[in-house]
Amino acid sequence: MRRLLRSALLFVFAALASPAMAQVPFGQASTVKEGLEIGASTSEIAIASDFRGADLTIFGALTNADELFLAIGQYDLIVTLEGPKDYATVRKKERVFGIWMNTQSMTFEQVPESYSMASTRQIDSIDQPTSLNDIGVGIDHLALNPVGYIPDSGLIGEFRDAYRRLKLTSGLYQRDTSGVRFVSSSLFRASLRLPANIPDGVHVVRAYLFKSGQLILQKELPLRVVKTGIEQAITDAAHNRPLAYGFLCVLIAVITGWGASLIFRKD
Repeated sequence: MRRLLRSALLFVFAALASPAMAQVPFGQASTVKEGLEIGASTSEIAIASDFRGADLTIFGALTNADELFLAIGQYDLIVTLEGPKDYATVRKKERVFGIWMNTQSMTFEQVPESYSMASTRQIDSIDQPTSLNDIGVGIDHLALNPVGYIPDSGLIGEFRDAYRRLKLTSGLYQRDTSGVRFVSSSLFRASLRLPANIPDGVHVVRAYLFKSGQLILQKELPLRVVKTGIEQAITDAAHNRPLAYGFLCVLIAVITGWGASLIFRKD
């Protein structure tokens, strides 16, 4: 009898000490869902004549996170910075009669001009490759859809690999599989590298939250990359006054060539 009374008292004490647990009916899962909030160290990147690239810090927090899943590392994050989209053409050069010539080409529709990614670990160990293909996360999983009819479908994979290789070599595509770190149980920080040749325009920061290998949340925010100073003036002139811009370029070339001939001519 004393044992039963002690068990009953312990049960009542536990129920009073955990009111949040008592609100969930027995046999039903909690309706509390995780939340994700993100912010950036800046909302605008200015490109001047001495721009050599920059580091962008993304910080965020998980809300209503499961403490047990946090403790055993079942939450993963992938943070990306995606540049403006445009058509991209890849050309294949071959040696024809001793001369290197463009023999084949393929155009991909609306692909990011730049793409930087950071994650808590290798993304292929976070989720299945097919799922990553569906959401288009990661350099190897971006949707590269060719334009027009392709007679030989076997060439698509070859040109896709070539496109990724060219972008990685130029620095416009980057990845860091340890670039996202939890600074506390629910706060995280991500570091993204912006190359010196990053295109101007509106970029998009996206954060993907995975729980036990399943995508549960996604957040995004815009980032503007703008040219300043003489670079912006040249760009505006080229787009808004093409005739005057072309005439000025020809005039500068003539003056430069004439000046060089005077300096280096032999008497």
